[in-house]
Amino acid sequence: MYLTQALHRLLQRNPDVPLTVCGDRVRTVRESVERTARLAGALRDLGIRPGDRVGILAFNSDRYHEYLMACWWIGAAVNPINIRWAPPEIRYCLEQSGTRCLFVDDAFLPVVDGLRDVLDTVVHCGEQPAPDGLLPYETLLASTDPVEDGRFGGDTLAGVFYTGGTTGFPKGVMLSHANMMVSALGSQACEPIAVAGGRMLHAAPLFHSAALVAWNIQTLVGGTHVFTPSFEPVAVLKAVQDHAVSTSMLPPVMIQLLVDHPDRGAYDLSSFRSFLYGASPMPEALLRRAMAAFPSARFLQAYGMTEVAPVATLLTGADHIEGTRLRSGGRAAPHSEIRIVGADGAELPAGQVGEIAVRGGHVMSGYWNKPDETAEVLRDGWLHTGDGGYLDADGYLYIVDRIKDMIVTGGENVYSTEVENALAQHPAVASCAVIGVPDDIYGERVHAVVVLKPGADTSGGELRDHCKTLIAGYKAPRTTEFVARLPLSPAGKILKRELRKPHWKGRERSVG
Repeated sequence: MYLTQALHRLLQRNPDVPLTVCGDRVRTVRESVERTARLAGALRDLGIRPGDRVGILAFNSDRYHEYLMACWWIGAAVNPINIRWAPPEIRYCLEQSGTRCLFVDDAFLPVVDGLRDVLDTVVHCGEQPAPDGLLPYETLLASTDPVEDGRFGGDTLAGVFYTGGTTGFPKGVMLSHANMMVSALGSQACEPIAVAGGRMLHAAPLFHSAALVAWNIQTLVGGTHVFTPSFEPVAVLKAVQDHAVSTSMLPPVMIQLLVDHPDRGAYDLSSFRSFLYGASPMPEALLRRAMAAFPSARFLQAYGMTEVAPVATLLTGADHIEGTRLRSGGRAAPHSEIRIVGADGAELPAGQVGEIAVRGGHVMSGYWNKPDETAEVLRDGWLHTGDGGYLDADGYLYIVDRIKDMIVTGGENVYSTEVENALAQHPAVASCAVIGVPDDIYGERVHAVVVLKPGADTSGGELRDHCKTLIAGYKAPRTTEFVARLPLSPAGKILKRELRKPHWKGRERSVG
């Protein structure tokens, strides 16, 4: 299996249908494959060889699509860079992975000057004229002959995908062509995520593995990729209406912004057939509102992480309709095996909370140049995720927390997601996060950080009383702070370490 394989199938079947839509640019399969082959030739002329890493720092676009395919066409490995990183973080991932060639669009030109000492080549893939010293993307394509697809696949390194943003310093996850194909094909086999011949909207950033697996699935089944540079609610609503979008992958925070947008009703969104969501938990109250807001769409949840390319479990459309397990992450996808283990690595029985472990052909080979960190998580063929959870009697997975996010208060374990689900059911709460903060008596106390809905008003005491009607009293937040917004990663994950910092500065936390 190789990641460019689908292009050859599409070229045989539907060469003249649109493959990419980006603003006013529409490119057919034939045009896109021709451009991919030319870009691959240009990369080869620039000295890129199989196994070399090629980075991109850019918003979503049709050129992002071509970059991915062109790298794989000649056996290079992609390094899609987090668009919200600071320059030192970008420099780190370039240096740590040995990435010497970088694609950059207009938005990130100011970053390039400070990185030139670690780069041999910078390709400008934006709309403005290329600055001095940068190679213009379209000129490269126009001046290079197409080359044959090397059909690199199997265990060939497809990319180094840097994690980070929620738990600490980034690590480069090494994924092969087989890893990425197994995850995409297994996910689609469980239940169609992408509609064959449909149109998938890419608004979540493509550097993120969840967005990338959705892109791969749509390419495999055939259809059109519609790109918006980034997520902006009105732009997304307009793109759905204008291009009859059938599918999109969005994290819960983006879905919430669509559901709550005051102009949502002004757009025709009836073309939606499926919503894939993941990257962070979605409170059940929000999920039910989203299902009501998009009645024509099936909702599917994926649980996983970059290290499993990225899908481990799926909660299907039928599960959502049945409705009793909406807090579950679903059951193991066809390509995935999961179990819950204790601190000694032994498997735990159903209903008992432990660490989630994953096994299968989608599991990474390791972290780039980090053997100790690799050995810590890859043990006896299993990836130890660092997530806490349990399986019910029917094999449905419930994620209770990151192991490091568990709150230990007065000797009792409190899982923040349970408290967040309770808080989210209060009518005044738009979004929330629950963390442990220092407490001189109990060690830690449950602390809520809350964003209120526009015009809503409540108090910490009222929220605590509300939670006590749904969960045990010791789990209810003892303190609450109200904020205008929560710190988010580009994938929409709440950065709890940022919320904890001011509380734990100068103190040691016993968990995590």
